[in-house]
Amino acid sequence: MAMQTFDFEKPIVDIQQQIDALREEAAAEGGEPEGVATLEKERDTLAEKLYGSLTAWQRVQIARHMDRPRSLDFIEGLLTEWQEIKGDRGYRDDPAVVCGLARLGGEPVAIIGQQKGSDTTSNVHRNFGMMHPEGYRKALRLMRLAERFGLPIIVLIDTPGAYPGIGAEERGQSEAIAFNIMEMFTIRTPIVGVVIGEGASGGALGVGVVDHMMMLENSWYCVISPEGCASILWRDAAKAPEVAEILKLTPDHLLEQEIVDAVVPEPQGGAHRDSQVAIENLRKPLVEQIKALQAKDTDTLLQERYEKYRKIGVVAE
Repeated sequence: MAMQTFDFEKPIVDIQQQIDALREEAAAEGGEPEGVATLEKERDTLAEKLYGSLTAWQRVQIARHMDRPRSLDFIEGLLTEWQEIKGDRGYRDDPAVVCGLARLGGEPVAIIGQQKGSDTTSNVHRNFGMMHPEGYRKALRLMRLAERFGLPIIVLIDTPGAYPGIGAEERGQSEAIAFNIMEMFTIRTPIVGVVIGEGASGGALGVGVVDHMMMLENSWYCVISPEGCASILWRDAAKAPEVAEILKLTPDHLLEQEIVDAVVPEPQGGAHRDSQVAIENLRKPLVEQIKALQAKDTDTLLQERYEKYRKIGVVAE
């Protein structure tokens, strides 16, 4: 099956198709393809220029790519001895979030990962990464377990938002998110967050109060999706590309505003181009940050976590 591509990638795709056609023609005739080297150079130059100057909306599109590595891919690629826990001990298990214990570089960690699917069937099962109240309660259950045993917590964020369905509201969606936010400020063990795809609204923040927040290069993190904002303010979701620029939701913008602490590079064109490289790029920063946070006094850790979020959104008139 051909990889999904976006409209802005069409010039590169067109050149690649020319290259493939020349190679097929040469193979059929038993000769060497002519002009391929020139086209490859043109393709590479164009790709470097395009991917080096992506717009905010283009990064949003890449963050949503169906082949982008999901939380379970990062867990499988980075961790060993993964043991998943399920259920919130109150209602049911929520497949939109995976929680468990594992080892990173031989050291025990707890991990929470918002999990999307990779096709229609798995996305329906995972509810497209949109957590229910029981998902937030399951995540908090793991955090308290990690706190009891002094394990650092890794949170992988990838959601278009918390599930807005009637059942979720009836079971206390807003309360579950608010309670998690409050409780995460009191968890007495290091918490490292990584936005690996989409980080939308309270759906992300409900597991996103952390000591150190990283973002993959082509991810986004904001109080609302571009489409949602455009629909509310202009009653026109088609304005999403324009709104994405205004929201300043890309890693570079958020790093500048000190809302996130680091940006993790991806392969050219996005993590879906080489998932293994994208996953491995996260290993060193994760290990380094966990060690740095573990070296801190617990009271200092909690105070700095509090101050990190208190300074967000300060307006100077």
